[in-house]
Amino acid sequence: MFFPEGRIRVFLYGKPVDMRNSFDGLYALARHGLQQDPLSGHLFVFVNRRASHMKILYFDRSGWCVWAKRLEAGRFIRDWSAVSHREMDWTALKLMLEGIEPQRQAKRYRHGSAVPPSSPVTSA
Repeated sequence: MFFPEGRIRVFLYGKPVDMRNSFDGLYALARHGLQQDPLSGHLFVFVNRRASHMKILYFDRSGWCVWAKRLEAGRFIRDWSAVSHREMDWTALKLMLEGIEPQRQAKRYRHGSAVPPSSPVTSA
């Protein structure tokens, strides 16, 4: 299904989830854990303890959808201690589905030239 990127809201459940949960279990986590209405049409993202499985719960006005993905190598989340319940944007979800965890990195710029000036060449 196609989602307009500006309209869809994505909520990440910030604790490991048992992947045996299906529609009703994930609905309860979204409703009580995230304090959101799962019938709103937003996406609710759940990841297992090893961070190799992900499920996304979505209500599309005619019924429930659960999408699942398992990484063959790597993890969706590197460190659970840095994760909390939060809203994320659509782009961050797309990166996460590819196994890329976006991070904020400060760029350091050097003032002046990056290459030290060379000594003048003298001709003989």
